[in-house]
Amino acid sequence: MFSKLKIVFAFIMLICIYSSTSFAQEHFTEGNVRVVSFYRTSPGQFDAYMEYLRTNFFPQQEEAVKQGLIVGYTILLNQPANEDDWDIAVVNIYKSFGDAYDYNQGDEDKMKAIREKFFKTTDEDKMRSMTDKRFAMRTYVGTKSFREIKLKPMN
Repeated sequence: MFSKLKIVFAFIMLICIYSSTSFAQEHFTEGNVRVVSFYRTSPGQFDAYMEYLRTNFFPQQEEAVKQGLIVGYTILLNQPANEDDWDIAVVNIYKSFGDAYDYNQGDEDKMKAIREKFFKTTDEDKMRSMTDKRFAMRTYVGTKSFREIKLKPMN
């Protein structure tokens, strides 16, 4: 008797979970996922950091788009509300949370090849030393992920 009660309870719980999920998505369809990293540039370093992004970030992201590793990317600027607030956000756009966060050896190998081609070396330490200067230009504030949705019209 007790095990039948457990089965009935589990069945009811599944129905409740499924119906609440499908009800919520009645209003929208899911879109791309944006992984946004927020930074605060050091005093007097805004232009230098923008140049760094144009020189280093931009060409690698363009290649990542061509190879299908990301859907797109963008840079956002913010007028900081206080000294701890971000002023530059770097956005990578993915098709799904899985593409953004699930490890994929093939994708990792493609990104590594992009970095090696860009930096003209396979030496990870050399690549790291070439990019270390960015740490003096900005402070990492944090990262957030966002799901784009498209509202469905009312019928």
